[in-house]
Amino acid sequence: MKLHELAARFLHELAHVRLASPHTVAAYKRDLAGLLQRCGEKPARAITPADIEAWLVAEAARGLSPSTLARRRSAASSMFAMAVRWGLVDANPVELVPTPRKPKPLPRHLAEEQALALVAEAERAEALRDAALLALLYGAGLRVSEAVGLRTEDVRVREGIVRVRGKGGKEREAHLPPYARELVARWLEARPPRGEALFPGKRGGFLSVRTAQRIVARWGRLAHADGATPHRLRHSFATHLLAAGASLRAIQELLGHASLATTERYAALEWTRLARIYDAAHPRDRWEQKRAANEKAKTSAR
Repeated sequence: MKLHELAARFLHELAHVRLASPHTVAAYKRDLAGLLQRCGEKPARAITPADIEAWLVAEAARGLSPSTLARRRSAASSMFAMAVRWGLVDANPVELVPTPRKPKPLPRHLAEEQALALVAEAERAEALRDAALLALLYGAGLRVSEAVGLRTEDVRVREGIVRVRGKGGKEREAHLPPYARELVARWLEARPPRGEALFPGKRGGFLSVRTAQRIVARWGRLAHADGATPHRLRHSFATHLLAAGASLRAIQELLGHASLATTERYAALEWTRLARIYDAAHPRDRWEQKRAANEKAKTSAR
């Protein structure tokens, strides 16, 4: 039995035995159309996982979303599962093809000017605690929990180093850029002698994560960087370093990522940015834009 014959029997089963709605049957037919166009004349038993994968890759190249691809894979899997029960094929080839998944969203970040304006705004207002906190979040790429958990003894201003306790209690050393060193040094001089916390709370102890989040949001609004969060400052730190030429391995160490795979998301973000720049700057693309504009002008003139 050829694949297109199997598909016809499958759709007939849906409509007349399982009494699926015409809408459902039509949806299955649409989802299987591309596979039948590619492999419809092949025997159903000869369809391999490579055939299924090639079909899904071709569908993806047409711009279909991961959710649509997953639905098409599911339709093919249902058809072959039924064929296995009928004894028409020995195994379901779709089972060996992974389900297309929606990619994780790329980290959102601030523009370099926005991140620096955030720190500068707090510094101008002589809010030294806030300025030092912002400088650590952006300048050293710390997690908010790491920043508020710092002790005064963790900071070695002259060396530009801060000892950080990350996830799982792992310790690492983060680098402080010059402006962060200066702000942290000024805060250490002005800081009230209250306990060991670098950023003490009103009632002693350590500043809370929630308070730190409010601090970032407040200065974000004042610096016209709405949507600023501690985590977005951390993303900005990594993204800007990568754009400046830092290696992923170095950024992994600075961020305290256990796996390089986590850090590689920033590479995807940088490639997205570079692709946009390329599209706007490449001579051929500029020529295409100019040609399209000319065609539009001619059409309007008619």
